[in-house]
Amino acid sequence: MSLVEIDAAEAQGLNVEQAVRERYSAASKERVPALCCPVNYEKQYLEVLPQELIDRDYGCGDPSKYVHEGETVLDLGSGGGKICYIAAQIVGPQGRVLGVDMNDDMLELARKYQGEISERIGWNNVEFFKGKIQDLALDHDRLAAHLKSHPIADTESWARAEQFADKLRIEEPMIASDSVDVVLSNCVLNLVDPIAREELFAEIHRVLRRGGRAVISDIVCDEIVPEHLKNNPELWSGCISGAFVEHEFLQEFERAGLYGVEIIVRQEEPWATIEGIEFRSITVRAFKGKEGPCLDHHQAIVYRGPWKSVTDDDGHVLRRGVRTAVCEKTFDIYTSQPYADEVIAVPPHHPVDPKDAQPYDCRRNAVRDPRQTKGLDFNATLLPESNCCAPEGDCC
Repeated sequence: MSLVEIDAAEAQGLNVEQAVRERYSAASKERVPALCCPVNYEKQYLEVLPQELIDRDYGCGDPSKYVHEGETVLDLGSGGGKICYIAAQIVGPQGRVLGVDMNDDMLELARKYQGEISERIGWNNVEFFKGKIQDLALDHDRLAAHLKSHPIADTESWARAEQFADKLRIEEPMIASDSVDVVLSNCVLNLVDPIAREELFAEIHRVLRRGGRAVISDIVCDEIVPEHLKNNPELWSGCISGAFVEHEFLQEFERAGLYGVEIIVRQEEPWATIEGIEFRSITVRAFKGKEGPCLDHHQAIVYRGPWKSVTDDDGHVLRRGVRTAVCEKTFDIYTSQPYADEVIAVPPHHPVDPKDAQPYDCRRNAVRDPRQTKGLDFNATLLPESNCCAPEGDCC
């Protein structure tokens, strides 16, 4: 890319950010129907919310449906805080909800009713931060406070400010690594400049705990958006120009190291159609937990069907009805969500001592010999005491 092209890309990014900031600042003060798809939230969670928060909500799905009691939840692009306050009721007093947004007007709106809502539900477990969702380690309120007493006047003070920002990221991150059970987002990721999207998904992976999950509602399209639409800041701020192509959106989760990527909600009819390109809402769920060594504990997985075989993101092939040998890490993944209902777990008769477990590459897709799970010296003979298939008897 030439310097001219780089400058043009940077200028476009600034125009997009400015358009998004201005449009959502205005939307915090007056409802803008074109910014959102119709979403049916559970009424019981709306009863404690002031009407202004309900009216100023802009989204395309309800990822809060997939939150559980006691969890720590992070909402990316939390806006007026509606999803955060719904999640706060679901997770209960033992849970915690964090909202991150970069728009001052939206943050002001979200914080405006925090005390009132806390009194209504009986606890205060929500906290809002100012920051970029592609840089969740940097607290912009902390940085702004520092710059008031250390203003930038020249290149040297600029360098010192950058050093302070890096120090904050490392020593006092806004959202710490491995600290969140669920990352939510509602129609926000498409507003991020494409140049920063790899960093965005990497941040989602970083802050999630092992076994945690991302549940993201966003706008996707069925064809690539042409450049003349991408260069329109108004369409970008309206969740059109920055929409992910549907299959590429799923690939972003996989590329970031998440697994079990699935579409759990997909809008049947398009929300908008421009120049023949359909734009619709989908909600995607994906999990974290593939990291770590692969060790053999003599475990196997049997895929139930109905497909003849399936392949996961790491190349493991599960064949219907076949005892497929897997390492302990893969065994633990497959016996939890979202795979648990699709497979039969075959653990060993005698657990393998962790110190004796050997490295194992289960991408070889080998069949696990029953004698390996039962033990080579297994020679038991066990017969039923009665014919369990007899009409008058109890079936086994």
